[in-house]
Amino acid sequence: MITKKVNSVQEAIEGIKDGMTIMFGGFGLCGIPENTIAALVNTPISNLTCISNNAGVDDFGLGLLLQKKQIKKMISSYVGENAEFERQMLSGELEVELTPQGTLAERCRAAQAGIPAFFTPAGYGTEVAEGKEAREFNGKMHIMEEAFKADFAIVKAWKGDEAGNLIFKGTARNFNACMAGAGKITIAEVEELVPVGTLDPNQIHIPGIMVQRIFQGEKFEKRIEQRTVRARN
Repeated sequence: MITKKVNSVQEAIEGIKDGMTIMFGGFGLCGIPENTIAALVNTPISNLTCISNNAGVDDFGLGLLLQKKQIKKMISSYVGENAEFERQMLSGELEVELTPQGTLAERCRAAQAGIPAFFTPAGYGTEVAEGKEAREFNGKMHIMEEAFKADFAIVKAWKGDEAGNLIFKGTARNFNACMAGAGKITIAEVEELVPVGTLDPNQIHIPGIMVQRIFQGEKFEKRIEQRTVRARN
């Protein structure tokens, strides 16, 4: 029986080196691979190119890698919650490639599906289109976007089995689903790791063929990025 299980997060991140390109699942702080990020913070790895919808917040998520200057370039669609990100970008310390959110998702999905490039109308006539091929389809201009080329994709799921099959919970599915299988090696951290055959095949969101390493995380804070409340009447 094929098993993708590794015994620790340290074993899961073996092979990640300086200068690599890494995808990180999640949206805001929802569904981010907390344990893997924390493990990378405790290594000397640097000059990373990170692909993520956003860059966490100052003291959590990818914000921790930014604090230690481990990220050279961010490819994201929204970065407005991170003051350190803003400081590094404006000072020229951090290279930033802002990408429309749908384009970011499709560049992940294209890599997952083995499609090298696609055309989209998003960004035509803006800075996003600079240096990219443009073509007209059905009377509307589109620009060509290439699939991402990542060394590792790191995702977080609710449940997984030792063969790498994954189930996401609610909105934590987000970018995790299209990033799984979109890197040369996909690492999945899960809240609950079960034996093969335990999961209902009809409930699996990502098949194990797209995952190379899986481990059960030890702690999940699941922080809320912005909590909005009102007084009880």
